[in-house]
Amino acid sequence: MSRGGIVLDRITAAVDIRTPEGIAAAVSRLIRTGALGAGDRLPTVRDVAASLGVSPATVSNAWQALSGVGLITSRGRAGSFVLQASTTWMPPHFGGLAGSHVEARLDLSTGTPDPELLPDLSAALTKAPTRADTASYLSSPVLPDLELHLRASWPYAVGAITIVDGALDAVSRALDSLVRFGDRVVVENPGFPPFLDLLEHLGVTRIPVDVDGEGLVPGQLARALRLEPVAIILQPRAHNPTGISMSADRARELARVLRASEHIGAPVVIEDDHSGEISSAPAHSFGTWLPQRTLHIRSYAKSHGPDLRIAALGGPEALVDRIVARRMLGPGWTSRMLQTILFELLTATPSLTAVHDARRIYQARQRLLAEALVRQGVEHTVSDGINTWIPVADEKASMLTLAAGGVRAAAGSTFDASPDGSLAPHLRLTAGRVRDDFDDLAALLAAAVRAT
Repeated sequence: MSRGGIVLDRITAAVDIRTPEGIAAAVSRLIRTGALGAGDRLPTVRDVAASLGVSPATVSNAWQALSGVGLITSRGRAGSFVLQASTTWMPPHFGGLAGSHVEARLDLSTGTPDPELLPDLSAALTKAPTRADTASYLSSPVLPDLELHLRASWPYAVGAITIVDGALDAVSRALDSLVRFGDRVVVENPGFPPFLDLLEHLGVTRIPVDVDGEGLVPGQLARALRLEPVAIILQPRAHNPTGISMSADRARELARVLRASEHIGAPVVIEDDHSGEISSAPAHSFGTWLPQRTLHIRSYAKSHGPDLRIAALGGPEALVDRIVARRMLGPGWTSRMLQTILFELLTATPSLTAVHDARRIYQARQRLLAEALVRQGVEHTVSDGINTWIPVADEKASMLTLAAGGVRAAAGSTFDASPDGSLAPHLRLTAGRVRDDFDDLAALLAAAVRAT
């Protein structure tokens, strides 16, 4: 029998529900288990329809759903093929966020801000010098006016502040200065996939600690500290993927847990406050209680634009100076031209107003989506920032259901920090990019939540 005949027989045998969703789910299982491999040509729509006894339109809709989640691709008259990932240059966990790059009418998988809510850079750009000169390669890496402004807005009195090329650059450089091969680091579960890639690259063992509606679970953190981690990476506000922000009570409780374990070890807390400027929650930093053990990162990607690639890193002088010294042997410093633009954005009235409005609009969109989901019988609380986290019965089936409706989401399994992949199925949605039609989207999400 030809390979095409084998593929058709496998699809026919796998389909138990002869609807577009059922057919798509069956083919998805075949791809996930390896029964269909990357590059395999799928039978024609008419052949599958005839074999299953359904209309060609039913199979065509199933193919569209599979294409929407990046499992197959159409090559016109050549047919449809099982898709091979085209992001091999990406680290594996980070690559999981890239998805399929298939167009959708509403892409909620990106984790990026609504471009229409970013401040206009025109006025700030006029403040940049006309020549990219510098008085000395050994000048201070941070503009004095920018440092003064950052210190005034920092959540605690900080020893030193420097500027780096985005939040992930800050986390990477902090880990480079703190950990060695074989060390242990506490991470949130679910957590941000690039953190997992960083730790694997450094040969570090991750210790996952669950996140609930207020932050890290204290009892689990206490047990994790017995393993003597050298660092803890957490997101205090607008946690990615869940959209929760750490409460004041939880911050105090976790600080007590850390202090109570000081006889075992004193891990450095790395706080990635990536959405602080658009978060509706107050900033709670462990630097309030543990200033000598806290590195706090403030990023401006979500509020002022991802392509600015700029963040501030603050902490005790001893730790920050090590990072600055090592950076002098690489990029040296973050462009002072870019720092000038950031300072203008953080102080000029038009950009301050734009960011304030964006914060309010994101909060309203999260509330409207949550209320619409509740009307559909889906329990959901209002998230902070731009992302939200929705439990589903079956992750792949839910993504296929959304894809059939022209909506993309990020798979929850991408954010699973547990070593055995035991995280319950979820989807991460970038709710901040939903501008209207909340009830229609909620109806589709409700179907996706229940899909199996």
